[in-house]
Amino acid sequence: MTIKEKLTALQTEIEDICNRINRDPGTVHIVAVTKYVSEERTKEALDAGIVHIGENRAESGVEKWEALHERGVWHFIGSLQSKKVKKIIDKFSFIHSLDRLSLAEELDKRCPDGQKVICFVQVNVSGEETKAGLHPEEVVPFIKKLMDFHSIEVIGLMTMAPFEDDPEKTRPVFRELRKLRDHVSALNLKHAPCKELSMGMSNDFRIALEEGATYIRIGSALVGADTK
Repeated sequence: MTIKEKLTALQTEIEDICNRINRDPGTVHIVAVTKYVSEERTKEALDAGIVHIGENRAESGVEKWEALHERGVWHFIGSLQSKKVKKIIDKFSFIHSLDRLSLAEELDKRCPDGQKVICFVQVNVSGEETKAGLHPEEVVPFIKKLMDFHSIEVIGLMTMAPFEDDPEKTRPVFRELRKLRDHVSALNLKHAPCKELSMGMSNDFRIALEEGATYIRIGSALVGADTK
């Protein structure tokens, strides 16, 4: 199947799931994870109608952004070193991996005047040692501290569930993130409206959608892993 055909099939499946659970499919954004594919494959994704592109490495992500003439809306979805912020700050519209004050400080410092850095706070819901992110109990105190950084806007929370042969086993992780999102949102913090949920990948996005995901990060099921 071409990327266009895969995108159409994915959009149809999202619509079916949303209709079944009485959600508006328009609230779901597909982020094509292109970190393992070439510039040519990324261009094919954009040509197919994909808007949101997800990369997790500063150097290669910036190279693709420049080669593709700034097309698309770019998301930084991997762990971000503070020293790499200056490379990506004016090219990536969303940061999905804010998890420490030192990174917030650098993002705030590098943000162009009058603009906002749109962020998701990354949460390690599963507790896996190999995964980055704050522990759930750290999230509210961390977000409250972010009000000191005037350029930071927290639009939601992000997590990665463990890979499971049975995706149903990921449901508790996504459900906990949704409950935490609801709690943060109810605080009515000006700098952290926290309405969005970045969760779900090729293996488990269906469960994530049922639990409220608004940004799903799809790689292998959409663009494959053809070069890197």
